[in-house]
Amino acid sequence: MVRGLILRAAGVGALGGLVAFGFARVFAEPLIQQAIDYEGGRGEVEDALATAAGAVVEPEGPELFSRAVQGNLGIGVGMVAFGLAMGCLFGVVYCLAYGRVGRVGARGLSLLVAAGGFLALYLVPFLKYPANPPAVGNSDTIGQRAGLYGVLVVACVVAGVAAVWAGQRLAGRFGAWTATLLAGLGFAVVIGVVMAALPPLGALAANAGQAGPLATETPQPLTGPSGAIVYPGFDADLLYWFRLYSVGAQVLLWGVIGVAFAPLAERVAERVGLPDGHQLRSAG
Repeated sequence: MVRGLILRAAGVGALGGLVAFGFARVFAEPLIQQAIDYEGGRGEVEDALATAAGAVVEPEGPELFSRAVQGNLGIGVGMVAFGLAMGCLFGVVYCLAYGRVGRVGARGLSLLVAAGGFLALYLVPFLKYPANPPAVGNSDTIGQRAGLYGVLVVACVVAGVAAVWAGQRLAGRFGAWTATLLAGLGFAVVIGVVMAALPPLGALAANAGQAGPLATETPQPLTGPSGAIVYPGFDADLLYWFRLYSVGAQVLLWGVIGVAFAPLAERVAERVGLPDGHQLRSAG
C-alpha cells in the first residue's frame, strides 16, 4: 500500500509540475525575458565604463542553449522534474503522517500535507529570500544564497514537525483548536528568530562592498565617474510581478498535488480496508 501511495504521489507531483509550467510559461517567462534584456543592457554599459577607464573587458562565452530552449524545454523539464521530486516527498510524508495526526481522513490529510509542504518548503523561506529573475543576483554569492536558503528550509521543516508534535501533546489539555493556535504561534516565533539571525542577501560581503548593506541583491542605478545615473536600477514592478507569479506557480503545484492525490489515497485506503486514523504500518 505504501509503495502504491508513493507512486501515485509521484504521478500527481509530475502533473502539478506540468500545470505550474503552463502557468509560468504564460505569465513569468515574458518577465524573465525582460530581466535578461535588462541584464544585457546593463552589462553593455558596464563594459563601456570599464573600457573608458582603461580596463580590459573579456568577451562573454557562447550561449550553450538558446532562449527558446531555455524558456520552453528547459523550464518545462525542470518544473516537471521538481514536481516529481516534491510528489515523492509528499507521498513519504503522507504515509508517515497517516494515523499519527488524529483521526483525519485520507482526503483531509492530503490537503493538510500539501499545505504544510507549500508553507515549509516554499512560502515561509520565500518571505526571507524571495524568488528573483535572472538579472537579480550576484554570481559571487550563489553558494552563500543556496546555503542560507537551505538552512531556512531545514529550520522550517524541523520547526513544522515540532509544531505538529506539540499540537498533539497540547490537544488533550487545551483542546484541538487552542492547541493548534499555540503550536502555530510557537512555529512563527521560532522561525521569526531564525529569520532575524540570518543575514539579508544585500548585506553579504560581495554585495555590501559594492552598494552598501541593502535588503536584497536587486541592482541599483548604475552611475558613471561623475556620479550621474547612466543606467536605471531594476524595475520594481517587474520584480513584484515575477515574485507574485512565482508564488502562483507554487500554489498550483502544491494545490494539484493535494487535490489530485486525495481521492487516489482514499480509494487505496478503502480497497485495503484501512479505516481513517489507522496507521499505515499496521496495514502491511
